[in-house]
This record gives sequence, C-alpha cells and structure tokens, in this order.
Amino acid sequence: MSKHAETTPIRFAMVLAAGLGTRMRPITNTLPKPLVPVCGKAMIDYGLDRLAAAGVETAVVNVHYLADQVINHVSARIQPQVIISDERERLLDTGGGIAKALPYFQGEPFFVYNSDSTWIEGTRPNFELLRAAWRPEAMDILLMLSPTVRAVGYDGAGDFTIDPVGRLSRRIEKRIAPFAYSGAAIVHPRAFDDAPTGAFSFNLLFDRAIKSGKLFGMRMEGQWLHVGTPDAIREAETAIAESAA
Repeated sequence: MSKHAETTPIRFAMVLAAGLGTRMRPITNTLPKPLVPVCGKAMIDYGLDRLAAAGVETAVVNVHYLADQVINHVSARIQPQVIISDERERLLDTGGGIAKALPYFQGEPFFVYNSDSTWIEGTRPNFELLRAAWRPEAMDILLMLSPTVRAVGYDGAGDFTIDPVGRLSRRIEKRIAPFAYSGAAIVHPRAFDDAPTGAFSFNLLFDRAIKSGKLFGMRMEGQWLHVGTPDAIREAETAIAESAA
C-alpha cells in the first residue's frame, strides 16, 4: 500500500440500494435486489463486509423499493455503522441519491458501492487498491473497472477506454470498449458542485469529469460478477465455487 493510502483513510461510503431490480424479477417481486442471496449471502453484505475491512466507519445506504426489508437487514450491523437515506417518497436515481447523502461525508472523499455488484477478489482487496490509487489533487472520480471480456454475467459493450495515466474516455458508439464500470468508486464531493437537484444519473457526473480531465479508472484484480438477472446468480455462484476449488 502506498504511503498516501496509509495516511489518508477513507472513512465514509455510499451504498446504492434503492433500485427497483426489474431485471431480477420474479425474485424481486417480494425481495429487494440488494438482499438477493449469492452463495447464501445477501449481495449488500458482500460490499458492507469489504467496506468494513477497508476501514470504512460509516456507510450511508439509500432505500426506496421494499425499503423496510433493507432497513431491517442492515440495522444490526456494527461495522460499518449504517445510516439510512430514505427515498421512499421519491426515487432519486444514482446521482441524486448520492447528492442527498453528501452532508454525511463531512466534505471528505468517499467510496461508492452498487449493492448489486460483487466480485471475486484477487491478490489484494479491490477497495484497498482503489484507496491506494486515489489521488485527490488530480481526480474527482476514480472508477473500479473490469475488463469487458472477463466479466461474469455481463453482456454489454463496455463503458470506457483508458489512457496510459488512467484517465477515462467514453466508449465510441458501435464499438466495444475494453473496460466496464464494475460498481465501485471513490468520489470527491466537489464532483457534485453545481449538480442538478432532484433525480439524476451518476453518469452525468462521469461525463462532466471526463470534460475536466478528472475521471480516472483502476483495473480491478480478480473477477467482476455482474448479478443482474436470475440466470446471472447461477453464473456467479458457479464462478465463486470454481475460484474456491
């Protein structure tokens, strides 16, 4: 771990758990997507456990769909401490949900974690790698990226290309990009300066950071498990079993 990572811990995290999970139906007719089990463990717990191991003290979890189930599930956690950001009256999308929670982060950079994302770790934990790669003077947002062709359960065309210093550009239309955003990031609060009010996508801030040269990426270790559909659960469980064999 770099000296900078050792002296600059990231104490806060935003866990995105408010989505409707429509592609996971019929499972999500009665169960919110963050609580869908993979190998017997709720997806949100993979992330919360890893955030705790990375030294995160407080995680803000936003809720909307079947919110009481999520609240009850995380209420017993001690590490990290969980604060609920309630969006039951209005779903704010990814960007708006983070913006609502910004006061909890005390002006400090924070992790963002999509609660329906998980991965098989490599030689070092990926949150540790993200923290070690973070350079707040140069970056507004640092995304964890998976090679598009190696992701389990992912059938998209990728999201980004990356230059030699780690700066990102969007995929060119009708082409396949080498990297996909894998649902974990570090964000500086200044990325939200002059952001819209209400509901908006986190992707809007990616595009703004690209224009200012402050969107960066880090290639993850291990293997990303994109668990977006019932079939993808089986693929993820197979990959986890094979990695443990």
